[in-house]
Amino acid sequence: MSTRNDPPQFHDPEAEREAQNYEFPVPSREAVMAYLGSQDEPVPLRQLLEDLGVRGERDVESFGRRLRAMERDGQLLKNRRGRYGLVQRMDLIQGRVIGHADGFGFLAREDGNDDLFIPAREMRKVLHGDRVVAHVASLDARGRGECLIVEVLERAQKQVVGRYREERGVAFVTPDDRRIGRDIMLGDDPGAMTAHAGEIVVCEILEQPTAKSPPVGRIIEVLGDRDAPGMEIAIALRKYDLPHEFGQAVQDQVAGLAPTIDAAEAARREDLRDLPLVTIDGEDARDFDDAVYCEKNRGGWRLVVAIADVSYYVRSGTALDEEARARGNSVYFPKAVIPMLPEVLSNGLCSLNPDVDRLCMACEIQLDRYGKFKKYRFFEAVMRSRARLTYTEVASLLAGAAQAAPERAALMPALEALYGLYRVLHGARAKRGSVDFELPETRIVFDANRKIERIEPLVRNDAHKLIEECMLAANVCAAQFLIDQGAPALFRVHAGPTAQKLKDLRVMLFEMGLELSGGDKPSGKDYAALLAQAPPGPEGRLLQTLLLRSLSQAMYGPEDIGHFALGYEHYTHFTSPIRRYPDLIVHRAIKSALGKTPARVPDMSMKALGEHCSQTERRADDATRDVIRSLKTEYMADKVGQEFDAVVSGVMAFGLFVELADIYVDGLVHVSSLGHDYYHFDPAHHRMVGERTGQHYRLGDAVRVRLLRVDIDEGKLDFELIAQTTERAARPDGAARPRRRRRSRRG
Repeated sequence: MSTRNDPPQFHDPEAEREAQNYEFPVPSREAVMAYLGSQDEPVPLRQLLEDLGVRGERDVESFGRRLRAMERDGQLLKNRRGRYGLVQRMDLIQGRVIGHADGFGFLAREDGNDDLFIPAREMRKVLHGDRVVAHVASLDARGRGECLIVEVLERAQKQVVGRYREERGVAFVTPDDRRIGRDIMLGDDPGAMTAHAGEIVVCEILEQPTAKSPPVGRIIEVLGDRDAPGMEIAIALRKYDLPHEFGQAVQDQVAGLAPTIDAAEAARREDLRDLPLVTIDGEDARDFDDAVYCEKNRGGWRLVVAIADVSYYVRSGTALDEEARARGNSVYFPKAVIPMLPEVLSNGLCSLNPDVDRLCMACEIQLDRYGKFKKYRFFEAVMRSRARLTYTEVASLLAGAAQAAPERAALMPALEALYGLYRVLHGARAKRGSVDFELPETRIVFDANRKIERIEPLVRNDAHKLIEECMLAANVCAAQFLIDQGAPALFRVHAGPTAQKLKDLRVMLFEMGLELSGGDKPSGKDYAALLAQAPPGPEGRLLQTLLLRSLSQAMYGPEDIGHFALGYEHYTHFTSPIRRYPDLIVHRAIKSALGKTPARVPDMSMKALGEHCSQTERRADDATRDVIRSLKTEYMADKVGQEFDAVVSGVMAFGLFVELADIYVDGLVHVSSLGHDYYHFDPAHHRMVGERTGQHYRLGDAVRVRLLRVDIDEGKLDFELIAQTTERAARPDGAARPRRRRRSRRG
């Protein structure tokens, strides 16, 4: 007996929208999903066409494209019998494949639930990054959900960077990204003839893998030897598909730009050229997109933050705008940058170089003596920077360590006012609950051959923090302005910890004898109060690491939910439109609200744009980490056998990750190198515990290690443990002795 229901009288709720958007409209996605939801089983195409009233060759072809798009987006699935059904009714799950070097993988679910395990036999059908529909088949030995790949919705790997190899007459490419667990076969590819064994190449995938066959590709670019200068950046650009060349349309657009600003445009703007605005950046900075000025008055301070007016040159909908959006942000590597905008803008017209006129968007803020905002305004202006200052120079001048040169003496009143305002604003951070993590940063110093000469820690002085406070103030005002105006824009949002992360954090804090206040909804102020208790040394570093890991990643989005870590109710990014596309969007929104430019409906939703910009930011971070890891691994190549002080930076079932003191290089101490005992992983407490001795190693412990092996290809360092140098009273169960918290005298 057929289980087909009589179809309801067909009425497409989105028919009017479809008619407006398409010359030849077909049933909407909503109509297709509503119809399939009314059926007891998947239906064949013929029934779908008949019941939804799709007739005629042209409409059938258009409707077929819609069905394929819905399959690609994971809304429906065509089964092996050629019938269509809703994915959500088939107990199927959508997600992204996360590959592992050992052949298995995980499915990062789109519904936000826990990842699923993908066994090696299923991973043969896919590559890292593929978007798939999967079915939960069973639980593995560890109780994890194990899934089977049902359908590949989207292939992520189109081109792969790797090492060209030949074995027994067979040519193939071993991917540089070890998460892609399959070699790419080349067969009789003519492109292979241009590469030599061991060279790094770019391979285009022609045939994706199946359960029975490997991926097949052809070489489209030969990069050269792995140890060639700059190779790590060349690999990262292609591995992460980072746009790094400007197309002809963009070049044509910027070719017509005059080297100086338009006089008529400058004349209609507010003139700030008599105001002694200055830029303060690092010694190696090349683009300057923010300038500051401050003066003290009877009520408090007047602060002016001037930002390069990138939106004047990068107009919405142009080739330049499309390229900037695709890039999302500039990417900063050691001694190299991949800019979001062409150099004529990033280092020229949009860079606030000294002694030249520049167009800017200015934010003028009046603050009281306690650092509270009294009023602010945004306006278009023309400015002329009085000086290009560095953090080191400003810190030295403010500390009185150097006598101000005549050309700097005139700037001292404004610098001293900035410093006074900074101290007030910095003091207000604790009151509002800003969570300040002081994690170490490093600077790589190269020799003449672009090889690492040394790795040195970066020290943030008061000049760094001064500029940071000025930028935060302007960003907060921009967010408040957009909220007040009801203008659609992108906000920089940071949510608090999830329930599970909060639970895991409290377990570790109990081990340390500490407690996080705030109940189920702790605030940034609760985090800051706990962070203030951090002792010096490894335990303080451990507490910072635990608190940081419990927080989610900041993102861009259209809903202003505030910034947890900074303690702001409203926050956005306004101060770096040269290198961040969201800042450019904010500038356009402010101009539109001021009535300076007409409002324009973006060709993609703010939600989608926020997701895109968040993704390009993560892409840039991953690429930068890869390059730095590669450089540091190469730096350690001649240090095998040497001993180092280190801190345990991660604990896994297979061993300890350690970070070397001073040079901040990471590596692995395998569990087999821990000592004469059987060690077991305790994930709840981030530690490894010896079965017989009770000896344990946990996150934040100080240790002494010896370098055993260096694998430059994979960017890996292997160490062995020599000694544990953290002094801690041991308990029989291997846990740290809890410290009793001292109660406040106020109760």
